[in-house]
Amino acid sequence: MRIVRLILVAVLWPAVAWCARPAIPQAEPVPDIQQLLREVIEHQKQLEKVRETYTYSAERTMQEIDANGQVKKTETEESDAFFVNGHAIERTVKKNGQPLSAREDEKETERVTKLVEKAQKTPPDQPLEGQAISVSRLLDIMDVRNPRREMYRGRPSLVFDFVGRKKVKTHGLAEDMSKKLQGTIWIDEADRQVAHLEVSFKDNFRVAGGLLASIQKGSSFHFDQARVNGEIWLPTGGEGTVQARVLLLKNYREHFTERDFDYKRFRVDAEQAKGAHVVNAPTP
Repeated sequence: MRIVRLILVAVLWPAVAWCARPAIPQAEPVPDIQQLLREVIEHQKQLEKVRETYTYSAERTMQEIDANGQVKKTETEESDAFFVNGHAIERTVKKNGQPLSAREDEKETERVTKLVEKAQKTPPDQPLEGQAISVSRLLDIMDVRNPRREMYRGRPSLVFDFVGRKKVKTHGLAEDMSKKLQGTIWIDEADRQVAHLEVSFKDNFRVAGGLLASIQKGSSFHFDQARVNGEIWLPTGGEGTVQARVLLLKNYREHFTERDFDYKRFRVDAEQAKGAHVVNAPTP
């Protein structure tokens, strides 16, 4: 059901079955995880002004799966996206390959206008209502372990695992949900940016006490970022599978994918270029 997908994508997306990735020699000690996270956050702040000048496109495909693993229904959605005050804003332009009707387009314009107004008033390090929890806050709720180095997409990466802490104090649906998660994060060592995130539910998570939905243990997704134009890290997409029980009645399973692409820099001026201290690193 759409309600389950919206909960996962809006709350957790930003971001599973992957083959093993080769470890690389531990030439020097892995940095302290907390120090590493502070560097990631600082680098993100440095890039915010540059990110504001980019637009991109997003495509999502949602497939409802039956008990035998067969696809029952497929839906697609295409959006135009941009950043406001550090927040990603998406405007839906097509559903199932068809442009929005005049009425749908009017309602979408109203929704996006209100969201932009909220984004302008919301600090970049605080999520908008219904949007993703930050990686830094996510890891505040987690126990982190097993730091190591691996190659990811041909670049040295710092990798560690995390698992939600049951007794940590949380606020809101996103943080409550995070306590049920476990996963692994890949951080590009040179740029100190999140390159890949894999997450799965280690236990069931009940929405509204299970009356609205219960997301089942094993539901999982991954999220990717990459360097764009050799200067900035931006989302490239993700994929996941949701298993849930909806309204106490229906078992539900869905596979979804997202592709973020066609990044374009729409505004360049001397003042912004001067204020944005982009972290330079060799292009892979």
